[in-house]
Amino acid sequence: MEIQELAIPDIKIITPKKFGDHRGFFSETYNKTALAGQGIDLDFVQDNHSLSVEKGVVRGLHFQMPPFAQDKLVRVIQGSILDVAVDIRKSSPTYGQHVSAVIDAEKWNQILVPAGFAHGFVTLEENTAVIYKVTNYYAPEHDRGILWNDPDLGIDWPVSADDAVLSDKDLKQPRFSEAVDHFE
Repeated sequence: MEIQELAIPDIKIITPKKFGDHRGFFSETYNKTALAGQGIDLDFVQDNHSLSVEKGVVRGLHFQMPPFAQDKLVRVIQGSILDVAVDIRKSSPTYGQHVSAVIDAEKWNQILVPAGFAHGFVTLEENTAVIYKVTNYYAPEHDRGILWNDPDLGIDWPVSADDAVLSDKDLKQPRFSEAVDHFE
């Protein structure tokens, strides 16, 4: 298992080993002990799965407030996404900054997004399937978001606002400067 830090070191790309032969492949996509040995000791409690039929589907930027904040381990099992994490921890030196990475079924990579980050992605292909583990259960009363294309964040999304496919919820999220629920 290879682990790479991004420009914000709390965000990590994890690439599990994949062993293939004429029958197909085998991969251990998650191993709590192996990750703990590399300093990632999280207790995942729920798995989520989304399918986006169209290219250009934007999901995010989402987060949950404490005490229901979630760490996420995200991987793509079909297709690819541009995954984005925005630091919303007020005391962080990277507060308001973001990182992005392409997570791709062919590359077999994953992204670890810790609590304290707003998270979202856009599909780069049709029929993209994303699965992710979280460390806390979904709590609707603690669910929050930030407008995906807030110009103050400067995220270079590979889809225009006119072409993005969004939920009603994501269309109505506040801008970063208006979101009062940031992590302390």
